[in-house]
Amino acid sequence: MNPRRKKRLTIVSSILLGIAAVAGLTLYALSQNIDLFYTPTEIVQGKTDTGIKPVIGQRIRIGGLVVPGSVKRDSESLKVSFQLVDKGPMVTVNFDGILPDLFREGQGIVANGTLVGADVLEASEVLAKHDENYMPKEIAEAVGENHQKLDYNDKQLSN
Repeated sequence: MNPRRKKRLTIVSSILLGIAAVAGLTLYALSQNIDLFYTPTEIVQGKTDTGIKPVIGQRIRIGGLVVPGSVKRDSESLKVSFQLVDKGPMVTVNFDGILPDLFREGQGIVANGTLVGADVLEASEVLAKHDENYMPKEIAEAVGENHQKLDYNDKQLSN
């Protein structure tokens, strides 16, 4: 191999190695910022298809219905604690901030935050549905018939 070809091969190899390193570091950085969506049942029992459960300290997004009678507010601060359910186990969500105007018991919500216990989420953001007919597809599928039961209980509480 002549010296000119050897030099070109070294340069091309170095460039490809550099591109691979940059791509790898970019993918690693992006994976740290992904919020994966879970339902309360999936947090406790794992995903149905893979069995994967979120680990403590992982940033996740959870969606479900606020359990009637579970909202507890701190009188001294903006801290609020409530439970979410879909069709199985409940998960406790702790939030320090102002809740959306549409937040209420029996309401479908989505919360972003960090898992701090096996069934406890420290939320950094809470989002409520925007009208009475809308529910995110993932939550509607997960909740299924339980949604009707909670609506029925909610009507009984208001009467």
